[in-house]
Amino acid sequence: MHRYTPDAERLARALADDCLDRLARMHPLNRPASPERLEAAAGPTVVPHGLGADEALRLWADVLGPACLNIDHPRYLSFIPGAPSKAAAAFDMLVGASNVYAGSWLEGSGAVYAENQALRWIADLAGLPPTAGGVFAQGGTVANLSALVAAREAALERRSSRRPPRWAVCVTEETHSSVKHALRVVMDVEIIEIPGDERGRMTGSALRQTISELSASTVDGIFAAVATAGTTNAGVVDDIEGIADVAAEHNWWLHVDGAYGGAGLVAPSIRHLFRGVERADSFIVDPHKWLFAPFDSCALLYRDPVLGRAANALYAGYLDPVTAEDEWNPSDFSIQLSRRARGLPFWFSLAVHGTDAYRDAIERTLEVARAGAAIIRAADHVRLIVEPDLSVLLFERIGWTADHYARWSARLLAEQVAFVTPTRHRNQPCTRFAIVNPLTTADDLALIIDSMR
Repeated sequence: MHRYTPDAERLARALADDCLDRLARMHPLNRPASPERLEAAAGPTVVPHGLGADEALRLWADVLGPACLNIDHPRYLSFIPGAPSKAAAAFDMLVGASNVYAGSWLEGSGAVYAENQALRWIADLAGLPPTAGGVFAQGGTVANLSALVAAREAALERRSSRRPPRWAVCVTEETHSSVKHALRVVMDVEIIEIPGDERGRMTGSALRQTISELSASTVDGIFAAVATAGTTNAGVVDDIEGIADVAAEHNWWLHVDGAYGGAGLVAPSIRHLFRGVERADSFIVDPHKWLFAPFDSCALLYRDPVLGRAANALYAGYLDPVTAEDEWNPSDFSIQLSRRARGLPFWFSLAVHGTDAYRDAIERTLEVARAGAAIIRAADHVRLIVEPDLSVLLFERIGWTADHYARWSARLLAEQVAFVTPTRHRNQPCTRFAIVNPLTTADDLALIIDSMR
């Protein structure tokens, strides 16, 4: 198993050929398969004596792989897709083969240095100070949780360990469900939901008004406000500057969740939407979404990394060699200890193409989103529900029920036209496009919109 034999070389070359083919051409959307169908086609795959390389590779190529949707297809427009650059995807192969442990400087200093270069670029885009830093975590769920744990620990320190009757955090209805899950289930923190404006945005004025109506003991327990820089469902950006003002008045931690939309900081045409992000105590953005990296990678940045380390670092006798405070150990800044060098493919693509290419690619997706919005406005059978800030288009087919959307979505995928799923806005059924792939065109959107007639 661990020696590089002729059989191992033959398998490696076959896999490399498949990877090159995957990079070189557009593959179909594919479709999911039922457990029964996969069981019938694949059967048991983990057996005492193995299946052999040829059979295992055949099963993946012919049965299991085609049951996975290709998220980088230009007409995969559901959820938040991902479209890694070819350089990032190719380098991810090397990262896997190299098996770099990137949790500590001792074991992965070269990888950590490279990742920190990419983090520095993001921190500069957000206007965070030169001392800001953090880690590439698994995804927004882990990064949001790590940041909010740091926020609570910082609040406890400020209070000289005086705990309120119950901790609390301010969010909105549009705040990502992973944030609310982390607060409610993992941290056992009260959620204070601030009413959104007509577009679902949290504003500083609504936050201030809601807080004024709470009891003194509830307000005493608030330690953070979460602003969203690009909501998942509608793609709108909260009033970060106004929220920052209220957070500063109360000495709260300001966390900005830019998992999807934070990448928009790269685009000059929409940078104004993010005013106030430079005041964040923590900020996240997922390169595997709108920054063209493969899964899974989330940049988590702290204004003061010392606070992130104080809350998240783990200590044990066997870890003493890697817990020196003068070394930058990525695992100190999130709740995960073991970590692959998940920021390296993103760094490599940045190093290859330069930041101007990223600016141009994101602006291209924004141009397509604006063209799509114009197509919807001009059509008589569909209606924009929310005017877009970024590259998400939330719209409805006039007169359709939830069943109509479900049947239409299933037909598009069955015919391999597109993958677009239904959603809801204020409890009304609708649908949405999430455009993060520079290969998606306005013609793609027009085709899908026309299919709703």
